[in-house]
Amino acid sequence: MSTLHVQTNGHVAMITIQSPPANALSSYILRDLSDELDLIENDANIKAILLKGEGKFFSAGADIKEFTSFQKTSDSENLASEGQSLFNRIENFHIPVIAAIHGAALGGGLELAMSCHIRYVANDAKLGLPELNLGIIPGFAGTQRLPRYVGTAKAYEMILTGIPITGEEAVTFGLANKGFPNEQLNEETEKLAQLIASKSGPTIHHVMNLIPYAHTTQFQDGIKKEAEAFGSVFGNQDAREGVQAFIEKRKPEFKDQ
Repeated sequence: MSTLHVQTNGHVAMITIQSPPANALSSYILRDLSDELDLIENDANIKAILLKGEGKFFSAGADIKEFTSFQKTSDSENLASEGQSLFNRIENFHIPVIAAIHGAALGGGLELAMSCHIRYVANDAKLGLPELNLGIIPGFAGTQRLPRYVGTAKAYEMILTGIPITGEEAVTFGLANKGFPNEQLNEETEKLAQLIASKSGPTIHHVMNLIPYAHTTQFQDGIKKEAEAFGSVFGNQDAREGVQAFIEKRKPEFKDQ
C-alpha cells in the first residue's frame, strides 16, 4: 500500500504524505515518492506539484526506528545517498514542486521541503534540523541546502543547537516564501500552484532548467561528503545512545565517542 495519496486538479498534482502519526520519512516513503515522480514525469498534462502532509505534520523527520536496523556504516550511508538522490531529483524536476508546511518540518522533513522550489508555511509551524540532539547529523543534504536559504551563520546556529524556528521566522530568514494562518495554508498554496500551472508548459520547463545554474558547482561535492559523514557517525557510541534515547523518550548521555 502506498504511503502517498495523489489526486489531480487541472494541471496540478497534489501529493499528500500519509504515514501517521508523524509522516516520518521512511525508505518506503522515499521510494513511493520516487515512483510517483516517474508517473508525473511522463504526464505532459501536469505543470505543477503541491506536496503536503496529512494530519498534524508536514513531516516530523526521518524514521528513527528504521535507524536501529542499520548493521554497518554502508547501511546508513546508502540511506543518505538514496534520500539525497531523490531530493536532487525534486530540486531539478522539470516542473515546480511547492511544499505546504504545517505542524512541523523537522530533520528529513525539512530536508525534503528544502528540495522543493517554493515553500509556503503555517505561521506556527516548526522548522529545524535537530539531528545533533540524537548524536547524528543531517543526511539528506541539510548541511548543504540550509545555508543557501538562511546564510551560514544561521545555519550553524540551527544545526548545532537543534532548535527549530517558527514559520514566521522561516519567512524572515528566507527559508520560506510566505506564511499564513494554519487554516489558510492549503487554500493559498493551491491558489499559487494553479496560478503557476496556468502558464505555458514550455516556458515553465525553461525556467526550471535555467535557475539551477545559479547554484555553486561545489554542491555535489558537499552532499557526497555529507553522506560519508552520515555513515561514519552511525558507527559511534553516541549515535546509538542518541537514537535509543529518542525511542525511550529520555535525554541522551553522550560520551563524545
